[in-house]
Amino acid sequence: MKVLIVENELYLAQSISNKLSVMEYTCFVANDVSNVDKNAHYDVLLLSTSIDGFERLIHSFKDSVIILLTSYISIDTVVNPLKAGALDYVQKPFMIEELIRKIEHFQRYKNSELMNKTYKSYIESHIKRANIGDFEYKKIKLPLMIKAHKQINADAFVFRYAEKNNSNFSCIDLSLGLKLDNIISLLNSFDFLFLFNLQSLKEQEQDLLLSEVVKKPVIIHTSLPKNSGIKIIDLGQGEKSLNDNEILTIDEYVKYIVTSYQNVFPDTDLSKKLGISRKSLWEKRKKYGLTKKK
Repeated sequence: MKVLIVENELYLAQSISNKLSVMEYTCFVANDVSNVDKNAHYDVLLLSTSIDGFERLIHSFKDSVIILLTSYISIDTVVNPLKAGALDYVQKPFMIEELIRKIEHFQRYKNSELMNKTYKSYIESHIKRANIGDFEYKKIKLPLMIKAHKQINADAFVFRYAEKNNSNFSCIDLSLGLKLDNIISLLNSFDFLFLFNLQSLKEQEQDLLLSEVVKKPVIIHTSLPKNSGIKIIDLGQGEKSLNDNEILTIDEYVKYIVTSYQNVFPDTDLSKKLGISRKSLWEKRKKYGLTKKK
């Protein structure tokens, strides 16, 4: 990580540089604005407010973590620089440990912000391919069950609902098993939960889950909805059963059928419907990493 220290108190600048260098930061020191290469990239800028023209560096390095080093707090040394893009300040004299804590905190923040942008970009490109129509998301009340054969349509609905309502949520794949205690505990940590692949649970597990969340803030996705007292929105009305101008491979088709219906039909019936033997059905489960609940 590259750190630029712009400080005219050379002893202080060198002390900071020595301490950060031990922690494997790469440090550069400048005692004047004119000595700074504005085309260079630095992860962190430690900027003294006692240097003439320090404000210009805030605009030049707006993508860096900028922490002000100030002798006194005023509109010119703290308030306006923070408005301009600096993230925080320390008042001299200060403990180096306090400065390091701020650097690490804001570096984690910057990294998280970058990752969030990456995830958001990926999700938006993913759900852009969904076709679910328009909804008045702010008027939709939870709990809610959505029917969709395609996972992408359920995903699109949930992410758009969260965006329109400025809500945070967590996703739980029910095909990995019903962990009811975990679901109940997460309800207190998020605005709502997105529970998908309800059809993969056994009938008794579905009934147990639905009885627990019937008045809770959840969105439940399933390809086989059931009466539970929870409002159902059918996103699959415009879907073809398994595709929409898409051709599934044989493996994709078999995996979809096994995942969706292995807890609906006994193995004998399921293998017959697929036109394979029970042994082949067992081999398919092993190949896809699917586990049938006992």
